[in-house]
Amino acid sequence: MRIPTVLVLSALVLATTGCSGMTNQQQRALSGGAIGAAGGAIVGSLTGSWLTGAVIGGAGGAAVGALTR
Repeated sequence: MRIPTVLVLSALVLATTGCSGMTNQQQRALSGGAIGAAGGAIVGSLTGSWLTGAVIGGAGGAAVGALTR
């Protein structure tokens, strides 16, 4: 099943419009989660499951982003 590009781009636009009222810690958690999910998806696609890699990478990235100062 493929998600149309328009839906993905719409989701990204809607997700970024709400970032202006966030604290620095919340912004770091969000960006850390996004970076972790992207990195995890890449590693996961090389090792077998991109979805599992994205979930694990996203969770780890969000946690690290939230804990950094």
